[in-house]
Amino acid sequence: MRRRKVNIFKIGKLYCFKQYFNDKEIFKELSEYYNKGNYRFECGTAGELNKIIKYMGEAGFDATIIENLSDYLVKIDRFKKYAAILKNSIEQTELGSNRIFLMKDRLSVEQAIEQGAEKYTDEIDSERLIL
Repeated sequence: MRRRKVNIFKIGKLYCFKQYFNDKEIFKELSEYYNKGNYRFECGTAGELNKIIKYMGEAGFDATIIENLSDYLVKIDRFKKYAAILKNSIEQTELGSNRIFLMKDRLSVEQAIEQGAEKYTDEIDSERLIL
C-alpha cells in the first residue's frame, strides 16, 4: 500500500490540514476535528494532534508538521479571480492590496503560481492568518 503525505500546519495555536479522504470511515473517525466553515481539519492541543497523527498513520498517511509557513504562502491581487487557488488553501487573509493564501502542499503552490499567484516572501505573523 502506497502511503500518502499530509502536511499539518501550525497556525498560531491551531494545527490544521486539508485532505480529501476517499474512505468514509477515515473521515468519520476524524470528523470531530473537521471545521465545516473552513473546509479543513483542526485541533488545538498536542494530545489531539498525536491522536490524529497516530490514526492517520494506521490509515496509510504520513503526517508532516509544518511550523515555518513561508514555503507554502502565495499572494494574488485581491481583485483577481482566486477560486481555483482557494480550493487548495488551508487559510487566507487580505493584507494591503493582496490576498495571501497558505497552500496545503508544494504542488498546490506550483498550481497557484500557474494560475497567476506569486510566492509571498515577506514575513507574516502566523497568528494573523487565523481569521
